[in-house]
Amino acid sequence: MTHFSIQTQALQLLKSVYGYDEFRPQQASIIDDVVSGQDCFVLMPTGGGKSLCYQIPALIRPGTAVVVSPLIALMQDQVTALKANGVSAAYYNSSLDYEAADQVMMQLHNGQLDLLYVSPERLLNTHFLQTLQSLPIALFAIDEAHCISQWGHDFRPEYAQMGRLRDLFPSVPFIALTATADHATRHDILQRLHLHQPQIHVSSFDRPNIRYTVLEKRQPMKQLLAFLEQREQETRKESGIVYALSRKRVEEVAQKLIDEGYNAKAYHAGLPGEIRQKVHHQFLRDEVDVVVATVAFGMGIDKSNVRFVVHYDLPKNIEGYYQETGRAGRDGLESEALLLFGMQDVATAKHFVEQVANEEQRRIENFKLSSMVAFAESQTCRRNVLLNYFGEASQKPCGNCDVCLNPPTLFDGKLAAQKALSCVYRLDQGFGVRHVIDVLRGADNERIRSSGHQQLSTYGIGKEYSVDEWSSLIRQLIHLGYLFQDVQHFSVLRLTESAGPLLKGKVELQLALPKKVLSKTGRLGGKSPRDKLSDADRDLFEALRTLRKEIAESEEVPAYVVFGDAALVEMATHKPQDDTELLKISGVGESKLARYGFEFLTLLRHHLK
Repeated sequence: MTHFSIQTQALQLLKSVYGYDEFRPQQASIIDDVVSGQDCFVLMPTGGGKSLCYQIPALIRPGTAVVVSPLIALMQDQVTALKANGVSAAYYNSSLDYEAADQVMMQLHNGQLDLLYVSPERLLNTHFLQTLQSLPIALFAIDEAHCISQWGHDFRPEYAQMGRLRDLFPSVPFIALTATADHATRHDILQRLHLHQPQIHVSSFDRPNIRYTVLEKRQPMKQLLAFLEQREQETRKESGIVYALSRKRVEEVAQKLIDEGYNAKAYHAGLPGEIRQKVHHQFLRDEVDVVVATVAFGMGIDKSNVRFVVHYDLPKNIEGYYQETGRAGRDGLESEALLLFGMQDVATAKHFVEQVANEEQRRIENFKLSSMVAFAESQTCRRNVLLNYFGEASQKPCGNCDVCLNPPTLFDGKLAAQKALSCVYRLDQGFGVRHVIDVLRGADNERIRSSGHQQLSTYGIGKEYSVDEWSSLIRQLIHLGYLFQDVQHFSVLRLTESAGPLLKGKVELQLALPKKVLSKTGRLGGKSPRDKLSDADRDLFEALRTLRKEIAESEEVPAYVVFGDAALVEMATHKPQDDTELLKISGVGESKLARYGFEFLTLLRHHLK
């Protein structure tokens, strides 16, 4: 099959099955590689469209695509959405009784499945592997691939054996996908999966529709209520998630929200399985607006219309924070991420880290926690901090975070930066932040004397700044992508490619004056997507939402499986009047037109009378 014919077929499927006119960045080239039989590693942000990268190849290549997924809830949601689009899909995991599992295996044997979602435990069962070896397999997709790495924030031992598959199925293409992986995690994934000369596809981590805000934690419940009130001036029907660290905190926050009139529920691992499942389904079907949860409410949330994510407590690492905030605004509409940050949270998180028995794992988690604290204390654009952490060079302010909207006092930081970068260079890029600061400030201690570092030209050239001030300045240089902390080598500081021009004086640099206390931001509560509509269109949007909810309840599926909020906003704006016009709405494919077109067009036509 030629590249041209692959692209043509892929575009036809994108429109007819999924209802979209064009691919997002990277999707077309990834699909091209997988259909052509190439192994691929895909790093793409939450909500960036990873699923299409293996679902469309599954519809083009002969045989059944096997998708490895770590969560039962995520498998169920994916399969439900695929079936709504007219795709033959099933899942095979411990939630199925004997009869249902037998039915899925029969479909697999008869070649009736385009995609089969399996848990890693089921996949690596000897009998199941022998069955797969006797059947035509289109591809293997390893979702949430960071789970395979000890450097990943969500390491799962059952993923560790996944590398065996590559040897058992030498001619089947493999695609490994994740939304969160730093340099160390990426390298580990590629090594452990034994991929054959994989094509590496790294998308931008930027989610410009999400506003990032950090508030100093003072009276957290009042701050949470103020945030919700400002977001929901007209309605309390927005979907959102509030993450808290402990089960007790989850229960307390959920009850307080209920007392304040919010349609909220608690979710944590200590609740019975049937209650967790019920809350999960109610949230997906818009029967619950706000879920207060521990991180147990994690990868299974494939819901497009989450408008906000609040971290009531400090997350343990940036990867987890990024993935959790990425549950907001998957439909591309404006959404918000609020983090309440207090130093007591840091002490609590450090306590949990110190309980980790494995010394190497403890070191990794301490580094990741320190990076999370640095993000919360950052005085540079939040988005730049996130992007540079994941290796995506970015220095331009985003204009959609609390730091950009309420900027700190800036000063000409070029000389201070050159001193710091020169010191890192003179130390042969082999020491961490604290030692670099000691050298800059001319400290007299055993480590400096034994290393002879008092002889360096950079010794004592930074006495004008305190230890805390240098810590802030060096963090800013890390956040801006001029320095890199190498976690695989004890978090030593290394220069990036961007450091050269700055050292040579070819770059002007503004840095934030270090401040003693994290300040309040004056701006909270972003706009809801419906706020952009006129009053008349807003009424139509609400009528469309009501119709969607009725259909979803009758079919016992989440509301977004019928149509996402973005599609309803587009319908309310353009008011399509026939099948052709409705098909032009993003997210309306031929299967959904056939299933839901009559009801939605009837409502839209009636509105114009």
